[in-house]
Amino acid sequence: HERSIRAGGMVLEGSWQRDAMLSTFVLTDRQGAEFTVRYEGILPDLFREGQGVIVEGTLGNDGVFGAREVLAKHDENYMPPELAGMHLERPE
Repeated sequence: HERSIRAGGMVLEGSWQRDAMLSTFVLTDRQGAEFTVRYEGILPDLFREGQGVIVEGTLGNDGVFGAREVLAKHDENYMPPELAGMHLERPE
């Protein structure tokens, strides 16, 4: 049973790759932690490299985060109240 993880960070410039409905990108936090996110589906209209996003999903054995949901923040100052205290934790 995999537990769902919710993490936030910035989409690394130059990391977004698309192939039909499959997107991969690298998420980074202010401390420099990075991980690759794989998402199948339509990304939010506000999704951009260099912008903040929230991802929810599970971390695979290959170290790639399989996102079930991707939420784009309106700008780097906007944060939904329920996510205000969240930060990316480096997987062990």
